[in-house]
Amino acid sequence: LEYIRPYIHEPDVRVFTGYKYYAVTGNTEEKKVYDPDEAAAKTVEHADNFIYNRKKQLKKFEGVLDRTPNFVVPFDAELFGHWWYEGIAWLEQVIRRVVDTEDLELSSPSDYLAKNEAVQEGVPSFSSWGNEGFADVWLDGSNDWIYRHIHKAIERMSELVERYPDVTGLKLRTLNQAAREVMLAMASDWPFIIKTGTTVPYAERRIKEHLYNFNYIYERLCRNTVDTEWLTSIEKKNNLFPDIDYKIFSGPAKR
Repeated sequence: LEYIRPYIHEPDVRVFTGYKYYAVTGNTEEKKVYDPDEAAAKTVEHADNFIYNRKKQLKKFEGVLDRTPNFVVPFDAELFGHWWYEGIAWLEQVIRRVVDTEDLELSSPSDYLAKNEAVQEGVPSFSSWGNEGFADVWLDGSNDWIYRHIHKAIERMSELVERYPDVTGLKLRTLNQAAREVMLAMASDWPFIIKTGTTVPYAERRIKEHLYNFNYIYERLCRNTVDTEWLTSIEKKNNLFPDIDYKIFSGPAKR
C-alpha cells in the first residue's frame, strides 16, 4: 500500500488499482494468492472447452437444418473483469480459436441474415436477468419516476434530429453531446441502484445531471445559441461513445 499511496486517494479511499491480490477461493483469511499464470492457463482451458462444445452442437445440427447453423452469443460485457476477472482474456482465446478453425467463423447477425434471407422470425418473451426474470427491478415504485422524464428527452431528441438533419461543426458537436446525455440518462444501472438501495443519491444525481444537460442543450438549440465553453467542458466530462451519431434517434430509414 505504501508503494502505491502516491497514486491513490487520501485518506485511504478504496480505489481500483488494477492489481488482483487474491483468487476467489474462500473467506478472507482462507483466500489463495492470485496467480496470473494459473489464471491465464484456465482461460485457455475454458476457451478450448467452449469451442469443443460449439463443434459438438454443430454435429447435432448436421442433416437437420437446411442452412448454416448460427450461434448467437451475447455477453453481459460489464461483468468481464467485474465478476469474472479473466473474462476478457477468455474471450480473446475464444476468438483466436475460432479464427484458427475451419468449422467456425465470426459473424454479425446482419451478415448472417444477408447470406440466409429466409430465416424464421421469433419474438422472445419480455424477460430480464433481474429478480423473477421480469422488470420489477427496473420499474417499481422506487424508480418509476424517471421514465416520463427519459421518454420526454427521447421525444425531444427525435425532434432535434428532424429539425437538424444535416449539420457540421459546432452544431454537430452539440447534437452529438445531446444524444450522449440522453443515452447516459437511460443507463439501466441508475434504476437498478435505486431499487437495490446501494448508492441511491449518486444514481439520482446522475439521472438528473444528464437530463439537465440534455434539456440545457435543447433549449440552447431552440434559441440558436450554443455555449461553447460549457459544451467543451461537458464533452470532456461525459465523453462516452466518442463516435456517436445523433441520428440514431431518427427513424430507421433516415439514419
